[in-house]
Amino acid sequence: MRSALLYLLTALAISASSAHADGERAGDFDYYVLSLGWSPTWCALTGDARGDDQCDSRHDFGFTLHGLWPQYESGWPSDCRSSGREATRSETAAMEDIMGSSGLAWHEWKKHGRCSGLAARDYFEKAREAYSKIMIPDFFSKLQKNVKISTSVVEDAFLESNPALDRNMITITCDQGRVEEVRICLTKDLQPRPCGEDTIRDCKMKDALMEKVR
Repeated sequence: MRSALLYLLTALAISASSAHADGERAGDFDYYVLSLGWSPTWCALTGDARGDDQCDSRHDFGFTLHGLWPQYESGWPSDCRSSGREATRSETAAMEDIMGSSGLAWHEWKKHGRCSGLAARDYFEKAREAYSKIMIPDFFSKLQKNVKISTSVVEDAFLESNPALDRNMITITCDQGRVEEVRICLTKDLQPRPCGEDTIRDCKMKDALMEKVR
């Protein structure tokens, strides 16, 4: 009985470590995940309560850059060891126009950017380049009323606007009944590629809420 329990615990530990690894060596990964967050969802669930500037009424953010994440074929590294200098305030502030806040840029650098093996300036330039390569459908940029929408429709819209993408290269996530993120898998050279099995799991909601652009 004790040996069976030990085997189970060991198997669970191995499974957990393959899904997520802290402190890995920077630059050791297989591909990137470009994460685009629907800003009204972030604000409704988190940002408004924090008084986040991203959610201020003077902004009209729709899909913003959440991050560019180094990824393994299965699992992902985070908080990697790096001997390079940290991102500066000017480098993180320069990302506000597409990320919504310098605080998010700093968080993404610490958790994911270090793992790219790039210097902070180069990482943010690469993240901006990846963001610019994806065409956000006009429908979402101009969304002026709340809608209930199938996440498959969101995916179809991105596929139509980005012919280089296939369905196995993109996934839609949701949180608390709302469309949360569009995640697109890219090579290290920022070319579209198939996602790993642990990344491609779509939200299947048929009536997820997308609040209007503020």
